[in-house]
Amino acid sequence: MTSRLDALTSWNADWKGLRAAVLGLSVTGFSVADTLAELGADVLVVTEKADEEYERLLPVIGARLWTGPLDTVPGELADFAPDVVIASPGFAPGHPVISWVQESGIALWGDVELAWRVRDKVVRADGTPADWILITGTNGKTTTTRLTATMLVEGGLRAAPVGNIGTPVLDAVRDPAGFDALVVELSSHQLWYLGLQSGPDPVSPHASACLNLADDHLEWHGSADAYRDAKAHVYDHTRVACVYNKADEATMRMVEDAEVVEGARAIGFDLGVPGPSDLGVIEGILVDRAFLEDRRTSALELTTVQELAQAGLAAPHIVANVLAASALARSLEVPPAAIRDALRGFRLDPHRIEVVAVVEGVTWVDDSKATNPHAAASSLAAYPGAVWVVGGLLKGVDISELVAGRGTAAKAAIVIGAERDAVITAFSRHAPGVPVFEVEADETEQVMTRVVELAAGIARDGDVVLLAPAAASFDQFSSYADRGRKFAAAVRERFARGAHGEHDDDADPTADGA
Repeated sequence: MTSRLDALTSWNADWKGLRAAVLGLSVTGFSVADTLAELGADVLVVTEKADEEYERLLPVIGARLWTGPLDTVPGELADFAPDVVIASPGFAPGHPVISWVQESGIALWGDVELAWRVRDKVVRADGTPADWILITGTNGKTTTTRLTATMLVEGGLRAAPVGNIGTPVLDAVRDPAGFDALVVELSSHQLWYLGLQSGPDPVSPHASACLNLADDHLEWHGSADAYRDAKAHVYDHTRVACVYNKADEATMRMVEDAEVVEGARAIGFDLGVPGPSDLGVIEGILVDRAFLEDRRTSALELTTVQELAQAGLAAPHIVANVLAASALARSLEVPPAAIRDALRGFRLDPHRIEVVAVVEGVTWVDDSKATNPHAAASSLAAYPGAVWVVGGLLKGVDISELVAGRGTAAKAAIVIGAERDAVITAFSRHAPGVPVFEVEADETEQVMTRVVELAAGIARDGDVVLLAPAAASFDQFSSYADRGRKFAAAVRERFARGAHGEHDDDADPTADGA
């Protein structure tokens, strides 16, 4: 069967009759099942639960469905005897079904590998499929993916942001309109599957980037080393540019260790003065010293920090994202003027250092997307001395280093979430001088109301109240977006009812038991 799978490197290959099992039926799982069914494969979807719409559509596309518990391998899956299993990224390496697949010697793919194999369904005028740009990192992936795609489009290319950002890569490669480039955001989960590739035509991006690395998703990967190793796969087989963060040595090591196509260049970025082959900042001007002939003595101006500030993009970690995106866009020869124009019209997605209100000199900032300590550290660096709203599900990550490094400068901390004790303990050990307030409300609708009440009692003219939880949201909210929306709604509700200037009498560190 290996020889047949090795031959499946084109949409036009013979996929008919291939027994393909698809694990999971989210948006990614359905895109996999739909693609395989269109190719003529025999498709069985296995999932614990199915979205009603997808369940209705599966028989229409010609795929079968099995639902039930997956703590053991279903007999239906074993009897199906799949030639290949394509897993949705939620299935961790230690999942019982994944372990069975690997122990049985069955080929195991992710959706990204399948998309690469069939990327020639729609080709460009010269007969070649779209170039791929791969982006990962603990934080900043989505923003950088959107920035890069926006720059490419401004530069005259047909481009789209896809992957972990929302639109499955398989939907993009089957789009009849076609693209010149796909900017693919990849999670560490997707990259773990990408690291399993063994065929003759592995994913080989035009350019790739790991923006940064910090502990995250340790419960999925099992260790920090495994998480790092998964992230490093983003650089595998890169053809032109491996973009790395000069301020994050781990990303440089990834590039040094990567197996790339001969001639691929290492392109660094950071907020300092760039050397040749780098992008950086000189006296408030973002410059490119990588993609020009005379890069040893010259630089190309891309934009200025002042211009970025006008678009809400001047926070240091966002400037870093802009530089990374610019490097990726420049690797496809997007002119500096197009990059500047793209940035003028670009706006961050909601819940990313979003100012939701400024009332009597107090700025309320929603950075609910800061779902891990690394992201929250960037937020706190942008708003030192803030009243910090922190907590949620820590995903196995120790928050102590963040509290010791950034939390000591906070004016106060308001702690939410199911794992409050770990956060409060970190403050007592590493930032004992910071007042800590614990929100004990269990009902989702009450949490942010109480947060805003406490914050309003603490903050004064010139202060910032910063929601940067450093944790996932699923303990009390449906998503980080839901958490951010409820924070903004609570702010608006408080001040709409005329609570301006009121400072709560119970805004002291003993009020809620902390």
